[in-house]
Amino acid sequence: MNVYKRFFLFASLLLIFVMVGCRETAVPTPTPLPTEQPTEQPTVQATAEDTIREITILYTNDEHGWMAGLQAGASAANLMGLWRSAEGYQPDGNFLLLSGGDMWTGPAISTWFQGQSMAEVMNAMGYDAAAVGNHEFDFGLEALQARAAESDFPFLSANIRYKSDGTTPVDLGIRPFTIVTVNDIQVGIIGLTTTRTATTTNPVNITQFDFLEYETALREVVPQVREAGAEMIVVPAHICQTSLEILAQDVADLGIALLGGGHCNELFATELNDIVLVEGGTALNSYAYATFEFDIATDEVVSVDYGVRSNSGGTADPVVESIVMRWQEEADAELNRTIGYSESGLLRHSQGMQSLITEAWLWAYPTADVAITNLGGMRADLPPGDITLADVVGVMPFENVIVELLLTGEQLETMLGQESAAVGGVYRESFRWHLKSTGETLERNGLYSVLVNDFMYAGGDDYALLAVYDPDGYNTAINWRQPVIDWIMAQESSSDAPIDDAFAALVGE
Repeated sequence: MNVYKRFFLFASLLLIFVMVGCRETAVPTPTPLPTEQPTEQPTVQATAEDTIREITILYTNDEHGWMAGLQAGASAANLMGLWRSAEGYQPDGNFLLLSGGDMWTGPAISTWFQGQSMAEVMNAMGYDAAAVGNHEFDFGLEALQARAAESDFPFLSANIRYKSDGTTPVDLGIRPFTIVTVNDIQVGIIGLTTTRTATTTNPVNITQFDFLEYETALREVVPQVREAGAEMIVVPAHICQTSLEILAQDVADLGIALLGGGHCNELFATELNDIVLVEGGTALNSYAYATFEFDIATDEVVSVDYGVRSNSGGTADPVVESIVMRWQEEADAELNRTIGYSESGLLRHSQGMQSLITEAWLWAYPTADVAITNLGGMRADLPPGDITLADVVGVMPFENVIVELLLTGEQLETMLGQESAAVGGVYRESFRWHLKSTGETLERNGLYSVLVNDFMYAGGDDYALLAVYDPDGYNTAINWRQPVIDWIMAQESSSDAPIDDAFAALVGE
């Protein structure tokens, strides 16, 4: 083969080699199977999901000691059973159980024991915190301190301060806030108490305290709670819906997730300025709930679902039920003594109820001319059937005493004009007030003996003028219930001779 042929053959082989090599390097890399994909994206997605935590808040308020329920099937035990079935509630689960305050004052099963029985029930239910309501002061500071020590949950109020030094009364068991961990979330809980406490409990019991405005207290305390490590903030507050809505406007910049209410016995769940507002009704008849999805990486609420439910259909929790039954037995042993019988009973604020209380006072204290008591002190109906001591305590649960005052006719007419007053010993005719005992009209400059309760005399329910009119009022030391009990017993009523005609005679029917 000559040199040219050998060159041509060599060049051809070289060209084929180059072309084959180029074709092989140009073959695309196969697309990896899903299991072979890089792991960065799934890892990032899983991390984002892992920062989301769920927390459900169950909220009651104005329980008022109704552990046995206002009606059958609506007790604390039934509510506990309903929470388990409807909410999946477990005290150590992803739940926060809060009270908006006014826990004790109500029926005899709680009032007779100054709230001790209700504290035990709420412990068994697993409450995490409670706002201090105005009626937490009803039995005095020693009782409040005792209940706080017995309760497994803190009593909270950021706006109750000692007048002497501006500090929170921690010596009584009241704290401004607490922090609890729920499902990896550090939850700061701040309590508030109605600024109207001075006129809605016995003022004698709260003379040492100031009640700061709600916004002022929150702007002071929220930064402290955040500094202490809180990631999410909720505020159970013993204040009504209208005030709660105003507060939600005023503190929209503080990052509060929930404001709970109380005091006005309302039932609602709504949202304003990205703050959930709830109130659970009264007497454990119902509750409010709010379930939050919370991002612990950003400390933000991702989503929320909220609403209200009635206490119906729950199977009684055996532990709570046994506690209630034990206290009921104790209350019955002391209070279940029958003192009368009524076919019809009396409704809570009826004229018959007003006359029973005020006219019984005058019957027991015959030197007085007029009796006045506040309607707010009447807390329950007097049911038909046997009348027991427990029934009377339920109607008049507060530990008040009767105070005698001397008022002029002009001063007395001012007091009789109060819309919230029940009055005895007088009647109105031809636009003038007349004494029942004599039929005489009130004389503007005349002096009259007037019976009131010490809650009113201390300024409760806006009756501050009473102490101004007579600063030397006489404390009779007579429990305001005792004349009612004595009068009912004096009628010697029974199922064969009901007391109803005597009730009607008090009214003047």
